[in-house]
Amino acid sequence: MNGSFELGPALLFVPGDRPERLAKALERADAAILDLEDAVAPDAKAAAREALIAADPDPDRVVVRVNAPVTADFVLDLAALAQTRVRTVMVAKAEDPASLDPLVSYEVIALCETARGVVAAEQLAACAQVVALMWGAEDLVASLGGTSSRGDGGRYRDVARLARARVLLAAGAFGKRAIDAVHVDIADLEGLSVEARDAAASGFAATACIHPGQVAAIREAYAPRPEQVEWARAVLAAAEGERGVFRFEGRMIDEPILRHARSLVQRARR
Repeated sequence: MNGSFELGPALLFVPGDRPERLAKALERADAAILDLEDAVAPDAKAAAREALIAADPDPDRVVVRVNAPVTADFVLDLAALAQTRVRTVMVAKAEDPASLDPLVSYEVIALCETARGVVAAEQLAACAQVVALMWGAEDLVASLGGTSSRGDGGRYRDVARLARARVLLAAGAFGKRAIDAVHVDIADLEGLSVEARDAAASGFAATACIHPGQVAAIREAYAPRPEQVEWARAVLAAAEGERGVFRFEGRMIDEPILRHARSLVQRARR
């Protein structure tokens, strides 16, 4: 990611009106997302902003999610942010690149969680202040008039999978990071593990979560297995004595495969 904020694999949401949970979240997760939007009731948003100012959270490990730019709360959120050291802001329901202009002095995570937001993912990723994209399944389906992001067996419906892929591709096309959506079934750690492993293998930099009990599953999923790291290091070592395409352990190795290997080694260092 460009800028100072570094994503770890597990990003834990914390309600903005429950600041006492922030310290524990930072103990458990790689970073915390202090939420001023959906996790806070309308009549508690003012108190959440006051709590944000009072906490003045660690700018290196805390992201603040602000309300959508089309809302009056967005302006009030920015006024509160200006009184803190926070440098990384997640914008809920991001849809219009121009709406991010007031955030040119911040590192922005654009949350594509509506039909318009997903369709505009490429334009949002092109903004200089945007350092990452995230997608959201439930708001997306709601924006389409649907009732559930998942079908039988708990698997995402095709429209959600398309949105996930589009946001990942848009982020990658502009050299930005991508964050996978939360798994709302807190008890379904097996399902979360499957999705997080797929996210890591596909190129997501992190997965967001809503409960501390989900952190370990995400970290384990993003950590490559020892045999994968061993293979990656061996093939990179073998490449030093080769020119162009070569054969290693019965497999053709070219530059894309070497890039996969470098990614595995990098993830192992986290």
